[in-house]
Amino acid sequence: MNLSTLIGEPWADYGLIDSGHGRKLERYGPYRFIRPEPQALWAPASPDWKAHAEFVPGSDEEGGGRWYWEDRSLPQSWPLAWREVSFAASCTPFRHLGFFPDMAPVWDWMRGRLEGMESPAAMNLFGYTGVGTLALAASGAQMVHVDASKKSVAAARENAALSGLADAPVRWITDDAQKFVAREVRRGRRYDGIILDPPKYGRGPDGEVWRLEEHLAPLVADCRRLLDADSRFLFLTVYAVRMSALAIGELLNQIFADLPGTIECGELAVREEARGLLLPTAIWARWSGR
Repeated sequence: MNLSTLIGEPWADYGLIDSGHGRKLERYGPYRFIRPEPQALWAPASPDWKAHAEFVPGSDEEGGGRWYWEDRSLPQSWPLAWREVSFAASCTPFRHLGFFPDMAPVWDWMRGRLEGMESPAAMNLFGYTGVGTLALAASGAQMVHVDASKKSVAAARENAALSGLADAPVRWITDDAQKFVAREVRRGRRYDGIILDPPKYGRGPDGEVWRLEEHLAPLVADCRRLLDADSRFLFLTVYAVRMSALAIGELLNQIFADLPGTIECGELAVREEARGLLLPTAIWARWSGR
């Protein structure tokens, strides 16, 4: 199985300005931020970084830490846009800013896979603040957006309103992803595309426990039951785990063996503006229907 890289290029409202020595400098609209980045093993292009805020990690390995503001005039949230989709950015306690900019090439790829279809049906599992959901809804897809967090689903609906998509055909579901997909299987539903971006560890709205290594394979198997030979894609991304792209690629290879199509896997990366180098961010695997 060949490995390939999906590269996120800078756009008007986002760019990776510089990186190195375990950190990265990014722009989100008019504001600049410094965040930890363990894979930035190299030296930065410039030793002099100026930012509005910096996230400083804690001493543990579980994502602790806090934001430090250099500019107190920084608003609590501010609008950004990707193509025709608008959404709010903010400094979250989880070190990111309310969306994942490295997913931009994935949004483009999914839109391309559904192009030409009349009202395709797609599902976004672990949908968070809904930028991926809205990227597909804006191109004509009927969407099901699933996340266990009421706060995230509420933020996604607010982003839909910002994008002028409040009345778009989106079902906003606050539920445990595994339970919801299992119910969809029992209902005999089918989809043209599924995107899933599961965390390493999480909890559902009723305390359900999610562990990636334990629960990913059965979830993907249930997702396969929602797709058929006329479906267009399943796209899986995995962050922050000691796992290979080949591993999740072979998982899809086995589960989708009975469907025609192509299995691919690789890395997501963002291109740095200072030198053009690629900063890896996640691994991915996908099935593409014929």
